[in-house]
Amino acid sequence: MEDIYDVIILGAGPAGLSAGIYASRAKLKTLLLNEGTVGGQVILTHEIANYPGVEKTNGFQLINTMKKQAKEFGCTIKANLNITKIDLDNNIKEIEVNSKDVYKGKTVILALGGKPRTLNIPGEDNFKGRGVSYCATCDGEFFAGKEVVVVGGGNSALEESVSLAKYASKLTVVHQFDQFQALPHYVDMAKSDPKIHFVMGSELREISGENSVQKVKYENLKTGEMSELNTDGVFVFIGYSANVGKVADKVDLNSNGEIIVDKNMKTNIDGVYAAGDCIEKRYRQVTTAVADGTIAALSASDYLMNQNN
Repeated sequence: MEDIYDVIILGAGPAGLSAGIYASRAKLKTLLLNEGTVGGQVILTHEIANYPGVEKTNGFQLINTMKKQAKEFGCTIKANLNITKIDLDNNIKEIEVNSKDVYKGKTVILALGGKPRTLNIPGEDNFKGRGVSYCATCDGEFFAGKEVVVVGGGNSALEESVSLAKYASKLTVVHQFDQFQALPHYVDMAKSDPKIHFVMGSELREISGENSVQKVKYENLKTGEMSELNTDGVFVFIGYSANVGKVADKVDLNSNGEIIVDKNMKTNIDGVYAAGDCIEKRYRQVTTAVADGTIAALSASDYLMNQNN
């Protein structure tokens, strides 16, 4: 008999792993496929202090616990893959991996996550990996005793600035607005650190250097005045865009390129659900991703029960 899964989950961040936990615990034959390392963006978070029931942890520890739970309930997890084809048109969905292996499932949960937004300014692409970074946890140690610039003014930007200030000799936050979009807690933390300085109402216009980043140009948005700042690195934290490239022509998206779902996480395709940072929603937290994954798995379970009746 052909091997067909009840649920195939694409993506192994908090949403995907939560879906894996709930689906496999419901005795559904569950397969989780992930491009890259299990964990998604949260694995890079150095401290999580607002996850209910857990006083303090980090992204790596939280993800490892969720992964262990999913596997113990029977979820099969395959990571570091290249998903080469997705066919959602028929009752039995097909996912091709590495241009050769095809997995079939009665339902699919898209937990594709997001990817960092870029500045799209001269020099950014040239210096990726040579001074331009999108992850403080990954690259902070490389800037010990050096000066860095952080772009952004939300929770992530200020939280990561505090983390980076442990290494850097000086850190300058450049934000396009006169006020931060972050919660007061994060603003207070950043402002209380003597290493952290602020350039408000401004945007970066260029990143330059020779073998690595040496300088940035930024514009005051009120006056139009251009200024230069010597720096050894640029960290960009201006949000994420939904990672939907491989399903963009298959499911309905909103104007921001996010998957449209109903309250049950159902997409426009029967048997296909979506959860986490790839869907249309306002708040993007670990807890909301976990909730999305839970709802998607329960909805998939209900769908399968109705199909069998």
